[in-house]
Amino acid sequence: RSYRHYIPAVVKRLASREEFVTAYTPYQPEISQGLLQSIFEYQTMICALTGMDASNASVYDGAVAAAEAIFMCQERKRTSVVVSGAADPQTLAVIKTYCESRDVPVTILPVDGCATDPAALQAVLAGDTAAVYVQSPNYFGVLEDMDAIVSAAHGAGAKVIMGVNPISLGLLKPPGEYGVDIAVGEGQPLGMPLSFGGPYLGFMTCKKAMMRKLPGRIVGQTTDAQGNRCFVLTLQAREQHIRREKASSNICSNEALCAMTASVYLAAMGPRGLRQVAETCASHAHYLAGELAKLGFSLRSGEKPFFHEFCTDCPMDPALLCAKLEERGILGGLPVDGGILWCCTELNTKADMDQLIAVIGEVLGK
Repeated sequence: RSYRHYIPAVVKRLASREEFVTAYTPYQPEISQGLLQSIFEYQTMICALTGMDASNASVYDGAVAAAEAIFMCQERKRTSVVVSGAADPQTLAVIKTYCESRDVPVTILPVDGCATDPAALQAVLAGDTAAVYVQSPNYFGVLEDMDAIVSAAHGAGAKVIMGVNPISLGLLKPPGEYGVDIAVGEGQPLGMPLSFGGPYLGFMTCKKAMMRKLPGRIVGQTTDAQGNRCFVLTLQAREQHIRREKASSNICSNEALCAMTASVYLAAMGPRGLRQVAETCASHAHYLAGELAKLGFSLRSGEKPFFHEFCTDCPMDPALLCAKLEERGILGGLPVDGGILWCCTELNTKADMDQLIAVIGEVLGK
């Protein structure tokens, strides 16, 4: 999923500089210090954002990050994976594709009121469960009960992979504080325009105990012969390059320019700016949900907390309503199982939302 956020002018200005746009892969660290440092700074910021210990240099997108994280958790006697049915369907599809190629059993948890049911998770956990993947905020925008989910999974000896929206971490408790083993997500909200769907980046972070299983690149800081600070590629498994059939991952590259863009965005916004964006997104969404409720669009998640997305019932055919909104130049929500999934960011003003409500009222004859 891609989101429309405000992007400071400095982000494109710096990320489009010739030395970054034309940089080649940093196989020779002695002539690639600038690029390596930019990746190191990205890793540092992503770790600070997620509250985790280690980050790689990024992978292709958020869905790939989720699938790759599953293979990080596999052990000789633990091979199966449990995935929340409340995760993004596109992420679920990629996970299934990855797991099918390696004969990894995948159990999809049923959704209970737009959220994952910890009791249902407890019931399906088995001795061969390697990992549990849960997204929070999930596909329906709901914040999952991560404390209960982590407790159940760890109690059964399974690792926990948490998919997160990086903007939400400006406001919400980071994955590291829940005790999850791996945190992944799509970095598009961090300064990247919609761009018709790409290119984006998947971020991957983990606890120190799993650092050596991270796929792709990791940039490390060291000192040269003269004691000067410098950077190198480090902790990369030889199998990723040579003995490919023995590798847990064959990703050897990363989305360096997109990672650079995310770094500049995070540096420009700072903790205070990111929190302001997250708070504005959440307040806009809750205002819109309240106004829609007055027109009969009840929340499908009930009293469960949500961030900047929420799913409602729809008093009329959702596709028809969205078509009517398009006629007025308004991109409505996403039709989902007879309802509509709505989303607000800091760029949706109160006037925009009031106009939406007015047009919906006209369509419904209210």
